Amino acid sequence: MNQEKQYALLRLLLASFLIYMAYPSLKLQTTSTAHLFWFSWFGFFLLVIGSNLAIVLKINHQSHHSTAELNVPTKMKN
Repeated sequence: MNQEKQYALLRLLLASFLIYMAYPSLKLQTTSTAHLFWFSWFGFFLLVIGSNLAIVLKINHQSHHSTAELNVPTKMKN
């Protein structure tokens, strides 16, 4: 297992642990500002999880436009 994949797994575990530790205080929140804060941090958590899962699963997302442009032959001037 390469080092980048190990670091991604470590970040996944750390992010999951931090959400697990913070989850009990979510039930204590009463104001809408506190809920907005929690949902913004949960969205950030989902971004972290998604990016690290992409590293672990080796997902390379390349659009078809970028690969199509590479395969276009160039016209030479005479």
